[in-house]
Amino acid sequence: MALKIGSIAPNFDLKSTGEKSSVSSTDLKGKEFILYFYPKDFTPGCTAEACEFRDQFEAFRELDIPIFGISKDTILTHERFKKEHKLPFELLSDPNGEVCKAYDALIPLIRMPKRVTYFIDKDYKIAAVFSDMFESKRHIEAMLGSLVE
Repeated sequence: MALKIGSIAPNFDLKSTGEKSSVSSTDLKGKEFILYFYPKDFTPGCTAEACEFRDQFEAFRELDIPIFGISKDTILTHERFKKEHKLPFELLSDPNGEVCKAYDALIPLIRMPKRVTYFIDKDYKIAAVFSDMFESKRHIEAMLGSLVE
């Protein structure tokens, strides 16, 4: 079960790909953004989801909504994944799964991230959520749909 719409989004501070070495919830206060949690870089479903976010990136950029992917993979693995698939957004590393757990995006016994996507509004509240381990492309459709409502 994902966090409920209207609840305050948990704080985080994670290592990031790209120019900034980390991204924190403090950096994003007052901004809308997308956080998508996924199991593992280079797996078929996760690659399809990342590439779909890449392919729809312009729609989010036009609305000034940054996208961040989060998994337990290392920054080194994230950098390779980002480069190989030409991802125009940053990936965040949550090696201990603490942020995944805070966002109810961690499968308890195996401690693997679930596929959950959140749209966080300017008040730092969950404005939209989509959770489905197998329908990776529907995460993007759900987020775009929530932005036009």
